[in-house]
Amino acid sequence: MAATTRTRPRNPLGHRVVTTTLVTALAGLGLMTPAAGATETVRDPLRQQADAIQRTGTVGVVARSAGPHGSRYATAGVADQRTGRAVHPRDKFRIASATKTFVSTVVLQLVGEGRLSLDDTVEALLPGVVTGNGNDGSRITVRQLLNHTSGLFNYTADFPAFTDAAAFQAGRFDTWTDSRLVAIAMRHTPNFEPGTRWEYSNTNYTLAGMIIEKTTGHSWQREVTRRIIRPLDLRDTSAPVTHPAIPGRHLRGYSAFGGDRPIDVTLLNPSGAGAAGGMISTTADLTRFYSALMRGRLLAPAELTEMKTTVRAEELDVVWPGARYGLGLMRVDLTCGGSYYSHAGDIPGYMTRNGFSDDGRHAVVVGVTGDGSAPDLATMEVTNTLIDEQLCAAKPR
Repeated sequence: MAATTRTRPRNPLGHRVVTTTLVTALAGLGLMTPAAGATETVRDPLRQQADAIQRTGTVGVVARSAGPHGSRYATAGVADQRTGRAVHPRDKFRIASATKTFVSTVVLQLVGEGRLSLDDTVEALLPGVVTGNGNDGSRITVRQLLNHTSGLFNYTADFPAFTDAAAFQAGRFDTWTDSRLVAIAMRHTPNFEPGTRWEYSNTNYTLAGMIIEKTTGHSWQREVTRRIIRPLDLRDTSAPVTHPAIPGRHLRGYSAFGGDRPIDVTLLNPSGAGAAGGMISTTADLTRFYSALMRGRLLAPAELTEMKTTVRAEELDVVWPGARYGLGLMRVDLTCGGSYYSHAGDIPGYMTRNGFSDDGRHAVVVGVTGDGSAPDLATMEVTNTLIDEQLCAAKPR
């Protein structure tokens, strides 16, 4: 995330704005999805907006807009360039940094159970892991990991497998342990003193995943599955450990890594992304997850309040003016007044954007494949406009 220029950033797990950035029970809200084509008319704004995203140079687009009176979807482009298969509303895709909201939710559940404190230090929970080159885990708290104020170097800024086509091809099936990923960050000095600034770092959430495992005795993937995926019946959502394929119907991902020749990047061992961005989902499942989260189905009031307590995130202003960041959630201003919550994500070949009202009653999720229109930010800007317009249209007048 975070950038001060309009050149195309190459950090894959978060927002393509430099260091990277970022879903619950519509069941229970009585939301119904119309049959395919029921809302995809030429005059439908959602369809027009999806087409506008596709015209920025993407391969495939799937968008879903939901509220108390129902849900609508629109698709554009193709899911598979080789076969020409059209995008389907239920296609799965890699959600990249939207994974962080799932991980933060589990950490906050553990806080609510009294098994952790947001003021616990990393050193107390993971002795000897954050050390060397000026890094000191005894000065960094769990809260600072979750809201990106730790100052730790972002390991994906020194991870060629996610930024270079040749390195990706050579290492796409490699397995990475959390300890190895953190060790990359420990080769670098901290970017700032803990708690003094905001700067997005995937290292923070790798450590959060390790803390979940240390606290529960189970991997973050198992805890996310047990605590969120199964209770909410997110049938198309998974937290794979090392399996490189996306199971079932899915969007194939394509990336040129800043060059001229896009390659198919669908197959990827997700361990290099891990708790920072390794999950797979659909627009419907992300809607269900974030809606349930906002409605208090996953966290007690005290922990949900902590999650929504934000700090200023100036580095995101290039795409989200005035953006603030909580514990695994962004807060973004609406052009029509008020704000929404979100967590975007990018990983080679895939972009996820979303927006949810504070009460969880309105939700918009967009999945995009391909790099978009390099080197500018047109794809992100048009996608953000879709989310803003859909949420503004849902506000009471």
